Amino acid sequence: MIGDAFVFDGVAHPFNFTEKNVYDRAGEMFRQHLYAFHQVLTPDTEPKLSAEQYLKDWTPADIHEMVFDHSDTDMLVAMPLPLTDLFRDGLSPWEDCAELASRDPERIVFWGSVNPLEGRRALDLMERQVGEFGAKAFKFYNVRYDYGAPFPWRMDDPRIAFPVFEKAQELGINLIGVHKGVPLGPQPVEATQTWDMDGAAAAFPDLNFVIFHVGLPFLDETCWQLIRHPNLYASIAATLNFIVRSPRMFAEILGKLLFWCGEDKIVYGSEAPIWQPQWALNAFRDFSIPQDLCEGYGYPQLTDQAKRKILGENLLRLHGMDVDATRDRLGRPSTH
Repeated sequence: MIGDAFVFDGVAHPFNFTEKNVYDRAGEMFRQHLYAFHQVLTPDTEPKLSAEQYLKDWTPADIHEMVFDHSDTDMLVAMPLPLTDLFRDGLSPWEDCAELASRDPERIVFWGSVNPLEGRRALDLMERQVGEFGAKAFKFYNVRYDYGAPFPWRMDDPRIAFPVFEKAQELGINLIGVHKGVPLGPQPVEATQTWDMDGAAAAFPDLNFVIFHVGLPFLDETCWQLIRHPNLYASIAATLNFIVRSPRMFAEILGKLLFWCGEDKIVYGSEAPIWQPQWALNAFRDFSIPQDLCEGYGYPQLTDQAKRKILGENLLRLHGMDVDATRDRLGRPSTH
């Protein structure tokens, strides 16, 4: 279909799923839930890893091979997790992500990540991740599990969130991602809601915020936010992977996004190594919104142009990269 689409994968994690990396029952629940995602949403026609194969220490080399050698991916975001409350190294250590990016700097972008609850230590680490390792954006996680209990923080909190946003701007960063919805382990679902994105977007109009996982299960609320704030975007990472096992559900999710915020505000992510990227890419390239949904709900059809934007062009733009210039740099012919 659109073999000329530029694919910019918005999220992959070199996970350290080993048992020795887990803190207590909470971390064990978290990693088992991610393994369940792999088992349930991987199509029956694709290889499914055993727990022994999956719950390992995924190295930067493993991720590079999976994404670039086994899928039609042109660029990648190496994204850490700062979940040091659940895993000794945060689960996807930022140092490993920086190493992954350094292996292939023409094609891999490093996003930093810190725990804003750590105050000055978090701000200092942001400086280091940008200054020494070239971080181009930051990803945050609102639900902590410190002291054996949920310890959430909000993106509109002027004491916790705003200092890290201000530091990002000071460092020349204008792109912020946040995990929303998809509660894992013992994280309370209410702490993953998107209610705090209005305040963040309004207070920092010069920052672009990407709501990961489109806030599922809070999709309707997310759509109402996306249409009102020009600096809010949605990542279909971990949402795209319903496309084979539950195509109509995925069609309704994507249809709502296209109806409310349009094709310019949606970005792709594979979530490798939870899933191999290629099967979802194949399914997306062949996907269309069922006509009865278009007629009944007014959903726009998923055009080739929309697919190109979602698969790569929107994320390139958010990183300040020119689409044609990036294609030329990587030896990909222009679509124009």
